[in-house]
Amino acid sequence: MNLFDDLPNFPISILPIDGITEYYGRVFSSEECEKYYQYLFSQIPWENDEAVIFGKLIYTKRKVAWFGEKQFEYTYSKRTKYAKLWTPELIALKQRCEEVSGENYNSCLLNLYHDGSEGMAYHSDGEKDLKKHGAIASLTFGAERKFSFKHKFSKERIDLMLEDGSLLVMKGATQENWLHRLPPTTKVKTPRVNLTFRTIEE
Repeated sequence: MNLFDDLPNFPISILPIDGITEYYGRVFSSEECEKYYQYLFSQIPWENDEAVIFGKLIYTKRKVAWFGEKQFEYTYSKRTKYAKLWTPELIALKQRCEEVSGENYNSCLLNLYHDGSEGMAYHSDGEKDLKKHGAIASLTFGAERKFSFKHKFSKERIDLMLEDGSLLVMKGATQENWLHRLPPTTKVKTPRVNLTFRTIEE
């Protein structure tokens, strides 16, 4: 069930203070969702993500891929990634996000979660390569998953469900004041593909 079934008007403002995050609901038809899910799951060159934690290199079960309008360098978790060039399908997805959100993006970090056991701990996307206060558009294909925000200072928490084909856009001071995560769950047995379109500044 969609948390916002009884609210007819999108976008919905998610955060009460200290940031701007808007949920647009489903922005793709069921047919488009299936087409893009199959493409992303089977055709993207997925790799296990890497992170340096307490000086040790860790490989995650979650898989990632990095694309952009050119071969950007992007560093997070003390590991540097190099973007592959857009595919026609990713350009189409980027354009839909731009049309809906009114923002522009030049790169995308893709995540593949095989089932609910794979998630992401609380973090903020504050890497120096990202445009300050720039928008990050998060698309979901596949399994519906809970997504959580926690204020860095008040510790207020906000949860919402991200459904298949939905768009969430974080911008303004969101990354400065809020953490977000994808909590693991035993209830989800199928994969979720997440695309986070963003703007790299060089």
